[in-house]
Amino acid sequence: MTKLTAGLIAIMITGGMLSATPAQADNGIEVDYLGTNNTLVRVTGDSRYLLMPVQDNNDDARINVIVDGKIDKTIFVKLAKSKVDYKVPLDLSGYKGHDVVLNIITSQNRSTVREAKEDACWKNFSLSDSFDTTNREKYRPAYHHTPLYGWMNDPNGMFYKDGEWHLYYQWNPYGSKWQNMTWGHSSSKDLINWEHHPAAIEPNGLGSVFSGSSVVDKENTAGFGKDAIVSLYTSADASQVQSLAHSSDNGMTFDIYPGNPVITLESEARDPNMFWDAANNRWVLTLAHALDHEMLFFTSPDLREWTLQSSFGKGIGAQDGVWECPDLFPLKVDGSDKEKWVLLCNINPGGPFGGSATQYFIGDFDGTTFKADTDTQGNIPTKWMDFGKDHYATVSFSDAPDGRRTLIGWMSNWQYAGEVPTLQFRSANTLPRDASLFTAPDGQIYLASAPSPEVDMLRDKAVRKVSSISAGATARSYSIPPLCEIDLEINPRKAATVDITLSNGNGEKVGMTYDVKAATLSFDRRQSGITDFSQDFPAVTAAPVLTADNRLSLRIFIDRSSVEVFEKEGRLAMTNLVFPTSPYDRISISTGKGKAEIKNFTVYPLSIK
Repeated sequence: MTKLTAGLIAIMITGGMLSATPAQADNGIEVDYLGTNNTLVRVTGDSRYLLMPVQDNNDDARINVIVDGKIDKTIFVKLAKSKVDYKVPLDLSGYKGHDVVLNIITSQNRSTVREAKEDACWKNFSLSDSFDTTNREKYRPAYHHTPLYGWMNDPNGMFYKDGEWHLYYQWNPYGSKWQNMTWGHSSSKDLINWEHHPAAIEPNGLGSVFSGSSVVDKENTAGFGKDAIVSLYTSADASQVQSLAHSSDNGMTFDIYPGNPVITLESEARDPNMFWDAANNRWVLTLAHALDHEMLFFTSPDLREWTLQSSFGKGIGAQDGVWECPDLFPLKVDGSDKEKWVLLCNINPGGPFGGSATQYFIGDFDGTTFKADTDTQGNIPTKWMDFGKDHYATVSFSDAPDGRRTLIGWMSNWQYAGEVPTLQFRSANTLPRDASLFTAPDGQIYLASAPSPEVDMLRDKAVRKVSSISAGATARSYSIPPLCEIDLEINPRKAATVDITLSNGNGEKVGMTYDVKAATLSFDRRQSGITDFSQDFPAVTAAPVLTADNRLSLRIFIDRSSVEVFEKEGRLAMTNLVFPTSPYDRISISTGKGKAEIKNFTVYPLSIK
């Protein structure tokens, strides 16, 4: 699934963690102990990387990287105290020929310098000309996008240009927990096979680099050149302000605008998301007024000067958590000429099953103001894009081809994202999804999100294909491959419930139940495998079934640590992480009582081509 760029060359694997050639007696590193919590590490050797030892449950150390006596950057690393979980690289290639010193402040005070010298990190710093990114964790997804290493959360800044999809993401290059927010970067020609690139935008004097968006400036409105990539993002330090960067090489490298910040407010706001409004010949930007639980709408002729036009959201929808990661776009309803606007509003906490989730509103936008549709009682309903625990920060690619609205989300939940049982990396993205609008039997318009057509490329030849199965109280059980897509159509007939269970030989299971009368599909992961890392992880989620009759067609995608469930047209979606101690290898189908028909039951093994 991943290809390494020239600067990321695999080296040996040692003890299941990132490692390099063991340090020699004279290893090009000198350590000076200045006090119980202050140490200098001098780099005297000539190598590409300084590998820094990490203990994942330790506190952050503040590291000033000093080059020729001046601070070049400040990073935060959980330096190892009693053991080394893995190592992370500090790229020294830009410092060749210069003096490099790390001034390190640790938060674990020691009673004496002698005691501080015993910390595991000091004898485990090492130099190397390469850095090992080979996967060796059982829960790293096989066909979902993940970073090569380190922490990842929100996807952002995504655009399509010249046949390539560009995905940026919130990334910590120096550890597998949230910190040092940077725009990581991957690109793909097919939304499935991803090539990883060096960091695109790094923290600077205005703070860390939070989420934002990118556009192709086709008419050179900003003055950076025709077809330049222009990105807006949140710079986050003591306050949050909006900054601009631009790229002339299709998003591979960015120049930071010297006039930053371009938007400032007196209160916390973040995650600018922009698009070209052809009807009014100007840019529109949606900005999350996070703590005020609303979205702000700005306009601009040139992507530099922005004017606040309106706001939406106070007292509307889910209000329990901060509002962030917005997106605003138009879609046709049911494939007709009728157009409505969709406002995505990611919220944390306050999701329907606890923690973070993506809510949305359907309405109209006149270029200045968004007005949400109401239900038959005159209320603005709260709608959710996905009814699992692990679907968040969902936003779309700008300039997608063929009029598509293609989205991708972060596959985790802020309740436990930093505690899931992985070390080398944390978090993956959802499968890419194409959005559409449909009218449900209740007369309301809803957002559908079905797996993008490119996902079908993952399929190998079907290992099971049965046109019809009669399901009853006695379960029908079938073997499945560990990585697969399961398609089936449920005609409940006289059955009150239809149960689908994924299981392994260790007694671990995931249960999905279609309750016909309640018109819901539930997902139970309480016995799915490893669940004890967080009290919030064992859970049952449930999605409304918005179909005209009782029949339900499902697509179920199983990866090493996730299960994504879709109604065939995307009118239902549930995304949930799972951590089975061995892969699920069986599917069982039964009913509470009565008989149901399962049609077109097909199992496809999935693999990256």
